[in-house]
Amino acid sequence: MPGRPGPADRESPRLPHLTSTDIAGRIEDLYGAPLADLEAHAQDQPPGMLSALLGMHDTLAQAERSIDFHRDHLARLIHPERPIGPHEVSHLLDGIRRLTEAVAIRETQTKSAAAVLQSLARIPAPTSASPAPTPPAPAAPLAAQSAAHSR
Repeated sequence: MPGRPGPADRESPRLPHLTSTDIAGRIEDLYGAPLADLEAHAQDQPPGMLSALLGMHDTLAQAERSIDFHRDHLARLIHPERPIGPHEVSHLLDGIRRLTEAVAIRETQTKSAAAVLQSLARIPAPTSASPAPTPPAPAAPLAAQSAAHSR
């Protein structure tokens, strides 16, 4: 019904709405460095968790920019003083499709990145007060085996 918020208008109470900025902050907290430094570092390393997280963040940021662009484009198309004819309908439908795709990508990337980040924890740096790890004790020598076979 027009004017009444529906289920699609409310944020899900189970999933907090994380933005690419939130995800970037979590990555920075996890790795203890600014995102730009992490991106430069990841370029010199073989693919791993950091490069995967940075890729998820980049895809999320692109989806957010796409959402903003298509939302603004649709707002211009449906401006109250602008007539909507058959030609504009195809543009509206295309804009809605693209906006829907961008939202789906954002939601998927947000959910995936948040789950991965939640599963990881930063390991604190060892302090000077903590004892140095002791080397393992040497293995006990093996007993010499007799050359004679038992019967």
